[in-house]
Amino acid sequence: MDALPNSVEARDVAYHLHAYTNAKKHLEAGPLVIEDGEGIYVTDNHGKRYIEAMAGLWSVAVGFNEKRLIDAAAAQMKKLPYYHNFGHKSHGPLIDLAEKLVTMMPVPMSKAFFTNSGSEANDTALKMIWYRSNALGQPQRKKVIARERAYHGVTIAAASLTGLPNNHRSFDLPIANILRTGSPHYWRDALPGESEEAFSSRRAEELEQLILAEGPETIAAFFGEPVLGAGGVVVPPATYWEKIQAVLAKYDILLVADEVICGFGRTGNMFGCETYGMKPDIMVLSKALSSSYLPISALVANERVLAPIIEESDRIGTFGHGYTAGGHPVAAAVALASIDVIEKDGLVENARRSGARLLSRLRALEAHPLVGEVRGVGMIAAVELVTDKQAKKALDPAGKLGMMVNAALQADGVICRNMVDAIAFCPPLIITPTQIDEIVDRFEKVLDKVAKEVGV
Repeated sequence: MDALPNSVEARDVAYHLHAYTNAKKHLEAGPLVIEDGEGIYVTDNHGKRYIEAMAGLWSVAVGFNEKRLIDAAAAQMKKLPYYHNFGHKSHGPLIDLAEKLVTMMPVPMSKAFFTNSGSEANDTALKMIWYRSNALGQPQRKKVIARERAYHGVTIAAASLTGLPNNHRSFDLPIANILRTGSPHYWRDALPGESEEAFSSRRAEELEQLILAEGPETIAAFFGEPVLGAGGVVVPPATYWEKIQAVLAKYDILLVADEVICGFGRTGNMFGCETYGMKPDIMVLSKALSSSYLPISALVANERVLAPIIEESDRIGTFGHGYTAGGHPVAAAVALASIDVIEKDGLVENARRSGARLLSRLRALEAHPLVGEVRGVGMIAAVELVTDKQAKKALDPAGKLGMMVNAALQADGVICRNMVDAIAFCPPLIITPTQIDEIVDRFEKVLDKVAKEVGV
């Protein structure tokens, strides 16, 4: 690390254990320290400006330094800087946000419950599902199904739902009662000559066989992202969700839609469920809910889920679950402002319109020797990198090529993210066509550079 002994970088290395980072490598490499942001750009502590092509962590929908969100936070901080929702208490911003979320859902929902992160919201969903099974007199109905390459968070239960090996290794995860079914990645997992529809049918048949083998009476719910996010921006193939939902309905299994990344416009509709015709019983929301200006998340559930839970809480005397900062008034005010900006500024339409340009520009690179697949929907996309197109393989070890391209992009002023050998693009929803062209132009230049380095 090229840093002075008392530099901000050196102090970070000395005192800060980072998330999703090789902790030992960080001792040498040090951090990229971001000081400020404006629109789709962020600037580091040395004055270098970057296009934030990942919207932070898939989340800053309205861009950095949006005054309407800042003003909402300041006004609420002055009025009521904190309150909670325990023991029959509430506050105005939380009531307004609950009403807004329930009434804007794409399928009928009953109530919202507030948490602080997507991980906490998925944990809460799992606890509520177990609580509901007990309330219904079905204590054996505790198993839940999630998919390979899914990402549902990092708390103990959410990490168990996640289908990425590095979220389990050395953590003694997953916990019991988590079942796994195949990912919807057609390009990677389809059989030779298999159509998208046939692949979707096969995945649905595999799900049904898993349910029958375990016993339908033991399966409570299925967790799924409309589009797999951190697992590689995997867009479901034709008829996938239609066929999966038919199996779940056949065996009376709840569907939990993890909209943490997809929600609030990312797929070109307000919710990913609308894009793919999903009719979930629970929707999990975070990230663009507040554009990550403040931590807040929620799950919204229908009456089928909540009616038994409400009765069970009366039998016990309380619904014994909640968070000190769940539905924090400042975060709730910012969330309302974020949704308002998304709606009034037409950012869902921009995701659809400008996202089509992003995909078109990326697909124009499909002949490049390092490009195996381009996939995406709305304003979210990924490019799968390969060195052998026929074998669909990259460099050994897996992830090496992705890290090379990601590092070269950052050096050229574009912040993306590699998920193994897939490079993700998820810019703020405010991005313009000209800015999209700038991202893809730089990406193409980096691909050419890295192709020469690896000799393809």
